[in-house]
Amino acid sequence: MRTPHSSEHPALAALEAAVELLVHSNLFISAAATSVALSTMLLVGLAPDPLALFIVFAATLFVYSLNRITDIDEDRENVPSRADFTERYGRVLLFAGVVLYLLAIVGAIALGLPGAPFLALPAVAATLYSLFHVKRILLVKNLIVGVSWGIIPLGVGVYYGTGTRAGILVLSVFFTTMLTVAAAVFDVKDIEGDRAEGIRTAPIVFGVRATKVGSLVVTAAVAVGVVSLVAAGVLARRFLVLLGFLVYVAAYTPFATRDRGPLFYGFVIDGEHVFLAALVVVMEAL
Repeated sequence: MRTPHSSEHPALAALEAAVELLVHSNLFISAAATSVALSTMLLVGLAPDPLALFIVFAATLFVYSLNRITDIDEDRENVPSRADFTERYGRVLLFAGVVLYLLAIVGAIALGLPGAPFLALPAVAATLYSLFHVKRILLVKNLIVGVSWGIIPLGVGVYYGTGTRAGILVLSVFFTTMLTVAAAVFDVKDIEGDRAEGIRTAPIVFGVRATKVGSLVVTAAVAVGVVSLVAAGVLARRFLVLLGFLVYVAAYTPFATRDRGPLFYGFVIDGEHVFLAALVVVMEAL
């Protein structure tokens, strides 16, 4: 959302417009999911594979592009600018998402990748979330998001044939938990639209303050868990980089209010995984 004086700063206005395009087009959230895969590969000592990263990007773009269209009525209330963008370009983006997703599936089958059947899961998640509206059930919406992202590390393990070793399993639980937290915080901005659609979210049922306090408590508990697993030798010391991610989450959570613009939620909160991937890349470089 542009400030009243953005026109006085052309460079700032151009930057805001670019960020808004990345957020509303689902390119940024797709990059965030790809960042989860990249972080997983590097943390468990695997060489990044462009094909694996493409598969994650394509599947995420498909899922979120479909969701933007099915949720357009809610977005008209919650995020009017995104609803306008979806009305103009949503079907084109969905088409692109479908094409890329199908290319990923065909490529996985053609190459005989062991995890090819795994690629049906994004379609199942999208169907449950966007078409069957199971998100109306309290916390189910958040859990579907959390579990869907938590599957990414497991998919990396299947793709590389490493199995479910400790690092993969811990990252799966880590991302499932923290995406569930992020989804609950994200719902703060959607209170009006969710209430109108009869969707029971944590901020509606428990209140905004309780949701944020609960999110901070879970974040702190996860931090204790990471440190404990490293101290016990279950995880390598490099996994302590996850604490940087948790600090990032704890820093934005208090600022999640109903009057924050879509760029706070779509860029700052969704950007947590891009931030983590950057930290991991820098750590590996050093």
